[in-house]
Amino acid sequence: MTRPTLDDIFAEDDEFGLLEVRPRAAGGSNPGDRGVAVLREVTAFYEEHGRIPDTDADDHDEMRLGTIWNRASQTPTDQMIAEDRLGLLNVAAPLQVSWRDEPSTEDVPDSLDEIFDDDDLSVDPSLVVLKHATAAADRHLPDHRAEFVPCRDFELYRDRFEAVQQALERGDRQAIPVKKWAVIEPLEGDFFIRNGLLAMIAEKSEMTARGGSRDHRLRVIFSNGTESDPLMSSFRKSLNDDKTARLVQKVGMGPLDPDWESDQLELSGTIYVARSRSDDPAIKQQRMLLHKIGVTSQDVHRRVADARNDPTFLLAPVEIVAIYELKNLSRRKVENLLHRFFVSARPAELFVTDRFGKKVFPKEWFYVLPDHVAQAAKLIGDGTLHGYRYDVVRQKIERKVEGAR
Repeated sequence: MTRPTLDDIFAEDDEFGLLEVRPRAAGGSNPGDRGVAVLREVTAFYEEHGRIPDTDADDHDEMRLGTIWNRASQTPTDQMIAEDRLGLLNVAAPLQVSWRDEPSTEDVPDSLDEIFDDDDLSVDPSLVVLKHATAAADRHLPDHRAEFVPCRDFELYRDRFEAVQQALERGDRQAIPVKKWAVIEPLEGDFFIRNGLLAMIAEKSEMTARGGSRDHRLRVIFSNGTESDPLMSSFRKSLNDDKTARLVQKVGMGPLDPDWESDQLELSGTIYVARSRSDDPAIKQQRMLLHKIGVTSQDVHRRVADARNDPTFLLAPVEIVAIYELKNLSRRKVENLLHRFFVSARPAELFVTDRFGKKVFPKEWFYVLPDHVAQAAKLIGDGTLHGYRYDVVRQKIERKVEGAR
């Protein structure tokens, strides 16, 4: 099939008139008519607002009209002058300042103070007030560091260190290198070699949500008679960073071997009763009845030194109101016994919100008095706690009735 040429296309009937092009009149419409139309728009604007339109206005229509008026008013036609009943053509247009223009000497400030004192630089206070940010005074700053201090009860652990050292020298126990980036979960009684010293995990306190992540506070005792209380994550990092760090192999063949738990500590500790000094109204109004019951093997005041950063302590400082020493009793078992004994007095609604907006529900706080804890501690020492119960309504420890559950 032969394709049509342009001549053939143009020779065809123009059914829709597409080829009919009307030439534009030379010179366009009458400029005077356009100027008069703009003058009438500006006159109407002036009568409504009492001013001529601003070329820098936020409103697009006003800005457009002001720009057109500035151009038209520079060369007014005779028709515009005749139509100008308000004398708008004689109104001086606002001075348009351009960044290209050289500033006058008076406009150049002499100092920074003069710049900041300029009223035109005033800023809405809401723009400079920090929101959703923790104040500097309330930031995550520890009240103490996990420094090395003399271990006050090192004599209780000396034999353990000597036994482990001798076992390593005989080859009965192996020191396994700690691999870099290894995730280590230390348990109470575990031994490590760090910076050339034997280190024993003497205590692993209750879990907390410090820093937005779950963690434990450790009590680590070293073979040179010192101790420290780092967070478990910090201790793990120190092992990873130490190229000579070692994990001392446990005794026995595995978790099913009775000797596997031989390193576990069953030494006595201290029962402490703490009272919150929180400014939270919900906690403050019941602070004389709400107490934390804890058991620790380290110095009690060192244990609570960083309370304001620890959700376990309601993110607030605490005061120690009572201390009871344990004698030849398992610290972990005593703590579990006390918490189970007073479980009916545990406030289910108690929680704190950490820095990340997450709710934390501490489980170590109870509506009890220090005297109640003292009485329960004595019953534990006598081995008769199982024969008593705590009546949360009467706030009294009473003997169980025979046959009652």
